[in-house]
Amino acid sequence: MNILDYMKEHRVFLDGGMGTMLQQAGLQPGELPERWNLSHPEEVAAIHRAYFDAGSNVVCANTFGANRLKYDRDELAQVIRAGLKLARKAAAESRGGQAKFTALDIGPAGRLLKPYGDLDFEDAVAIYGEIVRIGAACGADLVMIETMNDSLDTKAAVVAAKENCSLPVFVSNAYGADGKLMTGASPEVMIAMLEGLGADVIGMNCSLGPDALARTAEIYLALSRLPVMLKPNAGLPRVEQGKTVYDVGPEAFAAAMKPLMDKGLRAAGGCCGTTPEYIRHLAAMGAEPAPAPERRPRTVAASYTRAVTIGERPVLIGERINPTGKKRFREALAAEDMAYVLGEAIRQQEAGADLLDVNVGAAGIDEKTMLVRVMEEIQAVCDLPLQLDTADPEAMERALRRYNGKAMINSVNGKKESMEAVFPLAAKYGGVVVALTLDGHGIPETAEGRAAIAGKILEEALKAGLRKEDLVFDPLTMAVSADPAAARVTLKAMEIIRRELGCAVALGVSNVSFGLPRRELIGSAFFTMALEAGLGAAIMNPCSGAMMTAWRSWRALRGLDPQCEAYIGHVTRLPEDAAAGTAAPAPAAERPEEGSALRRAVTRGLRSEAAALARARLEAGADPMALVQEDIIPALNTVGEGFEKKTMFLPQLMMSAEAADAAFRKIREAARTDAQAPGRMRVVIATVKGDIHDIGKNIVRLLLENYGFAVTDLGKDVPPERIVAAALETGAPVIGLSALMTTTVPAMEETIRLAREKAPGVRVMVGGAVLTEDYAAQIGADAYSPDAMGAVRYCEKVEEERRNHAD
Repeated sequence: MNILDYMKEHRVFLDGGMGTMLQQAGLQPGELPERWNLSHPEEVAAIHRAYFDAGSNVVCANTFGANRLKYDRDELAQVIRAGLKLARKAAAESRGGQAKFTALDIGPAGRLLKPYGDLDFEDAVAIYGEIVRIGAACGADLVMIETMNDSLDTKAAVVAAKENCSLPVFVSNAYGADGKLMTGASPEVMIAMLEGLGADVIGMNCSLGPDALARTAEIYLALSRLPVMLKPNAGLPRVEQGKTVYDVGPEAFAAAMKPLMDKGLRAAGGCCGTTPEYIRHLAAMGAEPAPAPERRPRTVAASYTRAVTIGERPVLIGERINPTGKKRFREALAAEDMAYVLGEAIRQQEAGADLLDVNVGAAGIDEKTMLVRVMEEIQAVCDLPLQLDTADPEAMERALRRYNGKAMINSVNGKKESMEAVFPLAAKYGGVVVALTLDGHGIPETAEGRAAIAGKILEEALKAGLRKEDLVFDPLTMAVSADPAAARVTLKAMEIIRRELGCAVALGVSNVSFGLPRRELIGSAFFTMALEAGLGAAIMNPCSGAMMTAWRSWRALRGLDPQCEAYIGHVTRLPEDAAAGTAAPAPAAERPEEGSALRRAVTRGLRSEAAALARARLEAGADPMALVQEDIIPALNTVGEGFEKKTMFLPQLMMSAEAADAAFRKIREAARTDAQAPGRMRVVIATVKGDIHDIGKNIVRLLLENYGFAVTDLGKDVPPERIVAAALETGAPVIGLSALMTTTVPAMEETIRLAREKAPGVRVMVGGAVLTEDYAAQIGADAYSPDAMGAVRYCEKVEEERRNHAD
């Protein structure tokens, strides 16, 4: 029986923590758990059997960390084959009479993807694809992708699973206490992306206990049209008599899960700290599922941090990243001047755009390569969702494949060849398709004719596997200078499509004014008419004062702007002599109160611009260290404070650090020194023995270095003796340790113990997904940091204490 067929009528009970059980069975600190499939097969099979006996329907093979970054090709195949064989053997030998399925378990590769890390998206797809091919050939019933803490890494794993097997794909992400992934994705973002990619079951696991994950689970239950799964930890860890225990017992765990099961949770199990006893209490609830909650269809586009729902309110799509009629933009593309392109993106975001249209189609431009490059560069510094705009299907596929989120696709039309090219891409990668109401006969003159084409497009989209909510129709705005009825026809077509098809509508509103003087005046009037008629999305220039004045005014009149705050903020920034409000307010990038251009470039993560500005300031005679103290460090502090307040996320933090590093390189050249900020202390950092996941450690290194600390990075899978020796050799007063997995926390504790013995004056700070502040204190750490900025703050504190002591 296929598990998805089984889930139509039953709840599914998953297994619990594998690492927890292996440690109880004797797994030593630093040992790779998957090797036990070969060295301790009976112990692994016994764990699987215990979960099946407790009532699990799905047991994950012991393959979570098996990938080519940790194992060579031959051993990788061996541990995966052995892992699936043991899980299937346990299913056959189990006493339970329930339906049983074995899952190929896939965890994160352990490296951050570009542009924030060094792993290319296609390399990640290849890593995961290799795992999937081996596991599918060994008889896995499903693919379980779990504990993923980055949206793009999640996408790489799902794409690999869908391309390399036909098995059901379950996807589970690890959310923090703030309800976000490590790189900033919200549940709304992940739901939109994973539904678009064709995942079969989605949800969350690890990180926190059931009570702490309940709010995130409720968002999934309210919004997801897919079955939802949940595998929380057994609460928070602590140390008792030298052993790690968790603060939520089996009965309390099941009691906390019951309200979510009653709300429609379809699959439930446990993660770190849970055992077969936890699953036994869950399974006692019975297999009859609660009815799935009623969910309203939503048209959602998303970046890696923002989800925008079209139809809930009108949204603005910035049109300025487009070479049509823009000589300077064409020149920037030809010269590969990314600073100019990124400046256009940031200006539109600051002006109020909700999404950005990205079009690079111009003579002499390799659109297939440039669209991907521009898209990725924009996503590195701007977190708005993007509308990918190209008539080249190959360029569209390349961009959609690597896009971090769920993009808008601009566009398809009623021509057969257009629909055959675009709809399969939308079905594979997800996306909101903009559908133009034209076909091989051109653009109908009547509203009814355009609505008829929309109906045919929708019919073909449904045949291709898309849903009604995956389309937004553009009934095409024509110039009133050529046809006085053009605006009326467009608005009427919009009304018919909304009423009869139930789909959202988008318009390129500025087209109405072609051929007329003072185009922004008539354009803003038409914009207001379209808004009042139910426009879902406007493709327009958000830097136009007239258009934004119309937008802010309409929102205030509609009661969508509490206390008219946005309207007041907009008009008070307009120049006093702005006739009819047609002048644009100064974009934030030009406001002197925000500091120097260099400081703004670092704040916004503009690497090439930061380097160029630093070089220009130095050539003009600026003091190198003054640039550090007055521009770069304040910019880093601004972003760091935003990160701590949860108004900025990890990608912005890292790109700001990259921009600071680019500026620092120019400063070091001018100062003829390798130090970034003389006098700052040295810090030794490492991922502990047995753990190859160095994402968090690398982020800590990047920020520490950009705050001027001298960092000795020992890498990953580092033995305690080497870490302590490095601290003694360098004289570093602080050691930073990272661990992702529960199975490697004992290696962290061993390192701390050795540091106390061999280097008693050295302080140890720790971090990682499986740690808490209390747990860190119990294993002897001096400090716990939940994120990279916390590590910076602790090192600053230690440095200040050392300075005060010296004085």
